[in-house]
Amino acid sequence: MTIFKNKTDLIAYVDTIKSNNKTLGFVPTMGALHDGHASLIIEGLKQNDFVAVSIFVNPTQFDKQEDLVKYPRTLDSDVGLLSKISEDEIIVYAPTVEDIYGDNVVSTSFSYDGLEHEMEGKFRDGHFDGVGTIVKRLFEIVRPDNSYFGEKDFQQLMIIKKLVEKYDIPVKVNGCKIHRAEDGLAMSSRNMRLKPEYRNASPFIYKTLKSAKEKFETKSANKVTEWVSKQFAKHELLELEYFIIADAETLKTVKRKSNKSSYRAFIAVYADDIRLIDNIALN
Repeated sequence: MTIFKNKTDLIAYVDTIKSNNKTLGFVPTMGALHDGHASLIIEGLKQNDFVAVSIFVNPTQFDKQEDLVKYPRTLDSDVGLLSKISEDEIIVYAPTVEDIYGDNVVSTSFSYDGLEHEMEGKFRDGHFDGVGTIVKRLFEIVRPDNSYFGEKDFQQLMIIKKLVEKYDIPVKVNGCKIHRAEDGLAMSSRNMRLKPEYRNASPFIYKTLKSAKEKFETKSANKVTEWVSKQFAKHELLELEYFIIADAETLKTVKRKSNKSSYRAFIAVYADDIRLIDNIALN
């Protein structure tokens, strides 16, 4: 498997791929790879000759320094997982912070036409500036034909689509369905940090989302939101940060349902000090 630690060598390699009229997919990650990442890469390999996978814990998208320090870094096992998928068609880019940012580790400010002010934007200051900064730089380095992002981070997916649109970046952004454990918990690199009792409790999040979807068929968004809040208020281990029913296009919180709109429910929950997010299409 070809592993690049610096962008100069990677750019030269991508030049060779492009000169041979081969297509390139791209899955940006922060490592600690799991089956959810694997599903994105497998989808990319179905549609492209090669798939580049970046493994980089991006410092500018963490609003809490503690989370950056604690984020798992498991490059050897990550490469092992990738090797099981394909030895020859996957390209790994595992840069240093200096290779990406030089001496200036700061975010660029972006406007995503208001998408950045909803949900996660209200709770994680500067997060989407950090996301936009790293994704734009990776797109410029890797120059993929297609990119793949999981719908677990649905707001991020919408923001990256807006980034590509506003900056006229020549890459197609593909959203892929949420990959879940057998008990329903959405796959996340953070899951490996959950203490056993919190891991056992966490499927309650998806169970509640599914019930909220059923209730949304006959009840208002406010009624469903109140019901979800009550469920978590009674839970001994999980603490609800937010539950929001939003328009799937604008991400604005729904005030009154319309048959002409598509809606999703979004949730953020603390399991001890681990923050878990999930979402579900409601119609």
